[in-house]
Amino acid sequence: MKTPHTFIDLSIYLENDVLSDPPPLAPRITYQRHADTVPEFVAMLPGVKPEDFPDGEAAAAEWVTLTTHSGTHLDAPYHFHSTMDAQFGEPQPSTTIDQVPLEWCFQPGVKLDFRQFADGYVVTAADVQAELERIGYALEPLDIVLVNTRAGSRYGYGDYVSAGCGMGYEATMYLLERGVRLTGTDAWSWDAPFSYTAKRIAETGNTALIWEGHKAGREIGYCHLEKLHNLEALPDHGFTVSCFPHKIRGASAGWTRAVAIL
Repeated sequence: MKTPHTFIDLSIYLENDVLSDPPPLAPRITYQRHADTVPEFVAMLPGVKPEDFPDGEAAAAEWVTLTTHSGTHLDAPYHFHSTMDAQFGEPQPSTTIDQVPLEWCFQPGVKLDFRQFADGYVVTAADVQAELERIGYALEPLDIVLVNTRAGSRYGYGDYVSAGCGMGYEATMYLLERGVRLTGTDAWSWDAPFSYTAKRIAETGNTALIWEGHKAGREIGYCHLEKLHNLEALPDHGFTVSCFPHKIRGASAGWTRAVAIL
């Protein structure tokens, strides 16, 4: 008898009407209905006429304009910097999305609940350690670590891009140094929202704060998922994450239908 599985969709929609990116980066979908494509079929099938198609319908199709970072997607180390793995000696060329090891993308998952942190808060290594102690979990190499922030509750609202806490350099390195190679967040970015980072840089003059979580990939190459959804439905651990990216040659990211399997 087969063991039953529960599948939890962790992905947002790719759609026109719900803004999940700053407006200049928003995707655009143009829908072709069944009747719209009849001329295309007639052109590809010499000798047929529009009236040859049942009910005057050919095929539905869509044209999509987007970036590789639209919707729920997996970022490759190449997105963060041109080189990676400096901690292990000579920096190496960063891995592109088509080169990401598939075994990274199907592993046990653990959820860190950081919904209590204010928008713009930068999570520390101590915060990660405290949450792991709270849920009674010890990280294993290649675990997929998902961060549940307040941003998940703001998807579909105008403040989504600026919502949620971010993962700082030391918090990211805490995970990577323990063998984690793939992480994820329900926020727009793994780092704190840009509006808060810009304010901190203006106040301190510390430009090392720019994309500090992402830039941890210079030291140890890793991937992360952005714009996840429904993390509240997950237990703290005891599930598997599947997040294979689209195979785009030489790209910095690939779209994925991220799913948790219990």
